[in-house]
Amino acid sequence: MTAKLASLLFILCVYSCSAGMAQQKDGQRDFDFGIGLWKTQLRRLVKPLTGSNTWAEYEGTSRVTKVLDGRASLVELKVRSPAGTLEGLSLRLYNPQSRQWSLNYANIASGVLTTPAIGEFKNGRGEFYNQDTLNGRSVLVRFIISDITPASVRYEQSYSDDGGKTWEVNWIAVDTRIKE
Repeated sequence: MTAKLASLLFILCVYSCSAGMAQQKDGQRDFDFGIGLWKTQLRRLVKPLTGSNTWAEYEGTSRVTKVLDGRASLVELKVRSPAGTLEGLSLRLYNPQSRQWSLNYANIASGVLTTPAIGEFKNGRGEFYNQDTLNGRSVLVRFIISDITPASVRYEQSYSDDGGKTWEVNWIAVDTRIKE
């Protein structure tokens, strides 16, 4: 191979590699759809991974605030039902190097952050995963954000105690935008 041909191949490789990188989606604005106030209807499986089909139904609000110029957002969740009140806080942080988000959640009752769920949006759907503990057992957690429209969005959490072979849905929230 001549030096000229090698140089040409190198330039083509650099050009195509940088063009491919430029085509990679910058997901920094993935959560912009959620900024604002939402009516939240939530169903929570009372005893996950026990074979139980008993669900508690909650209703309340979620307020999503953009912070750090959109590289993060803060979610304040407050829902009530006869089963009690759930209040939570979620900090969503964007990592520009990995082009992924971390979802950091704390139930205010415990005041402890869960292990962040890491993931991204593809084709209008967000998928995020982490590992947690449920009743002393290690479980995988999958959090899906789907059915995103300007007026509504669906959130679904599932657990797996068999390494991701099967998943049991334990949390479904449907948010409907409230005009402020």
